[in-house]
Amino acid sequence: MSKSFEVQGVIHSIGETQSFGQNGFTKREFVIKVTGEGENPAYPNYLALELLKDKCALMDQYQQGQEIIAHFNLSGRLWAAQGKPEKCFTSLQAWRIESPDAGFGGQAAASGHASGNSFDMGGFTPSSNTAFDEDVPF
Repeated sequence: MSKSFEVQGVIHSIGETQSFGQNGFTKREFVIKVTGEGENPAYPNYLALELLKDKCALMDQYQQGQEIIAHFNLSGRLWAAQGKPEKCFTSLQAWRIESPDAGFGGQAAASGHASGNSFDMGGFTPSSNTAFDEDVPF
């Protein structure tokens, strides 16, 4: 079992789901332009990730240009053709895709909340008490 990673970026392209072999193995590739802390926009960093089997449908709800967070595992394998040097192939296998503004339970901010940290107060609206606010020692 490999360690899981996550990366945030803007979707650059989304490939079609491809089917291989008689057993119906499916794979879907997508490319993101990495964003976030430490990224230099003058030198964009693009990553190709893949979704396998039932995970291929995860990209159906996203479009090119949307910002996402992709959770993935690293996978690598060696291959050698007869009489040729060995090659190493590495893939980033995504297993969860989410919106950066997704809150608890995976619900996005589009559900009416301004951020993932909001919660329903059951119609209660706190009043502004300036005397109390000015009395707080910090």
